[in-house]
Amino acid sequence: MAKVKESAVERLLRGTDTVIPQEELVARLVRAETEKRPLRVKLGIDPSAPHLTFGHSVPLRKMRQFQDLGHTGVLVVGDFTRRIGDPSGRSSTRALMSQADIERNMATYKDQAFKILDPEKTEVRFNSEWLGAMTFADVIHLTAKYTVARMLERDDFAKRYAEGRPISVLEFLYPLAQAYDSVAIHADVELGGADQLFNLLVGRDIQREYCQEPQIVMTVPLLVGIDGERAMSQTVGNYVGIGEPAGVMYGKILSIPDPLIEPYYTFLTDVALDDVSGEIVSSPRDAKRRLARTLVSKYHGQDAAVAAEEEFDRIHIQHERPIEVERVTLDRSLLKGGGTIWIIDLLQASGLVASRSEAKRVIQQGGVRVNEERIESPDMDVPFAPPVLVQVGKRSFVELV
Repeated sequence: MAKVKESAVERLLRGTDTVIPQEELVARLVRAETEKRPLRVKLGIDPSAPHLTFGHSVPLRKMRQFQDLGHTGVLVVGDFTRRIGDPSGRSSTRALMSQADIERNMATYKDQAFKILDPEKTEVRFNSEWLGAMTFADVIHLTAKYTVARMLERDDFAKRYAEGRPISVLEFLYPLAQAYDSVAIHADVELGGADQLFNLLVGRDIQREYCQEPQIVMTVPLLVGIDGERAMSQTVGNYVGIGEPAGVMYGKILSIPDPLIEPYYTFLTDVALDDVSGEIVSSPRDAKRRLARTLVSKYHGQDAAVAAEEEFDRIHIQHERPIEVERVTLDRSLLKGGGTIWIIDLLQASGLVASRSEAKRVIQQGGVRVNEERIESPDMDVPFAPPVLVQVGKRSFVELV
């Protein structure tokens, strides 16, 4: 039994950034088995964008490890706290979101999360359930349990305060609201990214104030995005979405810089590093292709992974057109005399760019091809003899008819 516990703890600790307090985690796991009471393992998800990303998958995979040991995962969707806006790591107040935007982003969260989590051992909760029911007196009662001095221990608050930049009282409420989530669901463990450490520790303090046993805090490193520079973020655009199509997922993984291959294997797969370390050094391209196949197989199945690889090779190695391309009908009023069309109008009609300025930018970056010919200038007129294959970037195609 001791060996089982030791191996279980080793698995849970692998890939973590911080565990506070680590010795208590071991004791809590032993007690849970003795009392036959699963631990309640919390992870908060911020509905700022419609996709859960591979960055989210790192703590989600850690939650699944707890579930595989018989414990309960509690996924807390922060539909209420997103209206406040988490300022963690930011240099200014975060913009608020409307309820309509939040609900639109949350629409497919369960489907995406259950690609990793065990639905039978998962509770999905929305923190508007308890935070929305609080009265102003309840909020005052909560704020009385923490001090401004303690809040200013957080790095981003301390830096802004020292530089004389404004910090709204609203922002102080976010860590308290997140902490109260732990009270509401009786969390035994809370998972989060390394940037959430302060907020998770506030949860321990607030649980004590409400006469609960304080949660174990476990953080995981922030996954670097596919640009190789910043943490993965939909706002920045350097992300891979858990629910993205197989071909898009495959192509994005192949685009990562070589230094990301090892951490992506470590944090996103169950592949033992000993099995791929030699390949990473000797043939990063092959290691990257194996990584892409592994991840696409996980989220879409092996057949989809094979098809995605074949399609990628067809387009980028054999320089052939994709097998399936969306067709868009062109408004003929856009045509000039002689059957030509301004390239900017063509790109906007394709739906592959959001604006004229974006169209000019991608052309100047060399990212536009029409019928496989690179477009060199945003001033060009091109002949329109349908069907016309339009490509923006490496992975976006439309056929205009």
